[in-house]
Amino acid sequence: MEKHEEVLISIRQIIRAIDLHSKKLSKESGLTGPQLILMRSIRELGEVTIRQLSDHTNMSQATATTILDRLERNGLVQRVRSNKDKRKVHAHLTEKGNVLLSQAPMPLQQSFITKFQHLEEWEQSLLLSSVQRISSMMNAEEYDVAPVLEIGSITQPEYK
Repeated sequence: MEKHEEVLISIRQIIRAIDLHSKKLSKESGLTGPQLILMRSIRELGEVTIRQLSDHTNMSQATATTILDRLERNGLVQRVRSNKDKRKVHAHLTEKGNVLLSQAPMPLQQSFITKFQHLEEWEQSLLLSSVQRISSMMNAEEYDVAPVLEIGSITQPEYK
């Protein structure tokens, strides 16, 4: 097998792992990866604005708002106007959201991050450089994406 074929197989294996984890997450919790990340961020940050959530998760404010809209419709999150500054709206997990979050599996990227951070600094840099080169070779570097391993819609699960 030629090296370019081995690289393409590895890329396909990554895509497959993301797809299978996305389906598992949706089936077990009814959430998408980005929904889960936003909910975890709300729990971690406490009283948080959409801008703070957006910054913390590296999602655009528009994306975070769309996801919050769906979570709010499903009774998992509620938005409350600040008593101190009426221009600010804070996101809070509902009791239902807290229960679901405590039972939800970890996002796939969390496992990756843990393993990546245990690598030596030189190996992290080597992997980053290689993946960035692959992204460039596939003309994908101009896409603005969040660091979320998810396939399909980020606002609602596609697999039921």
